[in-house]
Amino acid sequence: MTTPPFRADHVGSFVRPDALLEAARAHRAGRLGADGLRQAQDEAIRGIVAFQDEIGLPAVTDGEFRRRSWSAGVIDALDGFTLREEGVLGFRSDSESAGIAASPCAARRLERARPIVAEDYRFLAGLAPRGLPKATIASPPVLHFFLGPRSFEPAAYADREAYFADLARIYRAEIAELAAAGCAYVQLDETALPCSCDAAARHGVRARGEDPDELTESYVALINAAVAQRPGGMRVGLHMCRGNFKGRWMAEGGYEPIAERVFHGLDVDTLLLEYDSPRAGDFAPLRFLPGDKTAVLGLISTKTPVLEDKDAVKRRIDEAARHAPLERLAIGPQCGFSSAGGGGQVVDADDTRRKLELVLEIAEEVWGGPAA
Repeated sequence: MTTPPFRADHVGSFVRPDALLEAARAHRAGRLGADGLRQAQDEAIRGIVAFQDEIGLPAVTDGEFRRRSWSAGVIDALDGFTLREEGVLGFRSDSESAGIAASPCAARRLERARPIVAEDYRFLAGLAPRGLPKATIASPPVLHFFLGPRSFEPAAYADREAYFADLARIYRAEIAELAAAGCAYVQLDETALPCSCDAAARHGVRARGEDPDELTESYVALINAAVAQRPGGMRVGLHMCRGNFKGRWMAEGGYEPIAERVFHGLDVDTLLLEYDSPRAGDFAPLRFLPGDKTAVLGLISTKTPVLEDKDAVKRRIDEAARHAPLERLAIGPQCGFSSAGGGGQVVDADDTRRKLELVLEIAEEVWGGPAA
């Protein structure tokens, strides 16, 4: 088993198998108890771990099969959140808008009612996968950006600094429990920072009385505070995504507005960057990538079943290498294959296999293998 950074990586979520979807529906309808749902989750996780090991991924996740969606693990584990049907951005596609997703609001002071992902990680590690078990968790700025000043009630927190201090405390406790369980790779999934590159979002942030550049600085400080006490043997990745809901997206715009502050300022080891469409901008911001970080280029899209052309992807890697050394780069999908649970996904298990096998094949041809 190797350690990150890896030349081939992935974000973590996978399309739920039909048996798991049916079990979740039955549980919601009261036809299946909690034990039955967990058994279905356990079985699905065993299957997705076997799949990842079969194709040779160096990092292995549980598919996020115990969560309703990519961020629900945090929201459901913390006592004190409610949801508001509002936000600075909504989901859209080239032809339609899917509306604004509900955003979390701290109605009272937050407490970690149960582990966010540590118990999930223990089960994953207990399966003894050949690849390195990776824990994925929504990044703390996600719990602020979309509502801004309305992300917490004044009765719960006097100001943003108090709210952020509590978030950092909660994440440190979670990371300490992950470390105690032997976790060596944690990935924070971040939409706030890349969505801050969107011109409409930056306008919306200013309209609610905040400075988007100051927010970027504050988010970097929050993430750093959240991971500040991790042990030396734990690697941290930050996945940056402009939204992914069954092929739809929230934001557009390259990393230029945040790249220097984020790439240099974040105390993480790996940046997993969305680069699957022109909406993500060009590779010029990679010039800010410091020598102690690796950038995983998300060149393979999970928003479409169409398989990318291998030679075209390799040409894009060559283009990226004009701005950052090739040895500091890697390849992966731009996002998970099922950020939101449930049916109606735009890719299926066969698409997932083809795309991940392409990632591994390119890593072999460009860098000599999927491990660094």
